[in-house]
Amino acid sequence: MFWTNHSPCTKSRNQYMSAIFYHGTKQKIMAEESRDTLQKEIARPIQTKILPASVFYNAENYHQKYMLRQHAEVLDKLNLSDEDILTSHVAARLNGYLGGFGSLEQFDQECNTFGLLENQLSFVRKQIQKRQKN
Repeated sequence: MFWTNHSPCTKSRNQYMSAIFYHGTKQKIMAEESRDTLQKEIARPIQTKILPASVFYNAENYHQKYMLRQHAEVLDKLNLSDEDILTSHVAARLNGYLGGFGSLEQFDQECNTFGLLENQLSFVRKQIQKRQKN
């Protein structure tokens, strides 16, 4: 899933780089093997770095749940602080749907757990349908 959801061949500045951070030799080997398998399938060199995990810093708040933040009418209803957005399951799920991940059927199966009004759920459904057409 990691390799198919971004461009591993794009070289970026550190804050936007493609990277896999590992915790131990087994994870490092798995990451390297998956990279090497993909490299055999594509011509451009993979730029993704494979590095030991160390201190992790969260991105600035405006980067957190970025797709959800583009839709204040939905985000405001959740009444979450910036800190809560980091850990909210609902924010994560909605961010994914608004970002084009997940089907309308999956959304409909869980949407009643989000605590949104019907007009907000309808808005998210329309966004999912737009993304599925593209």
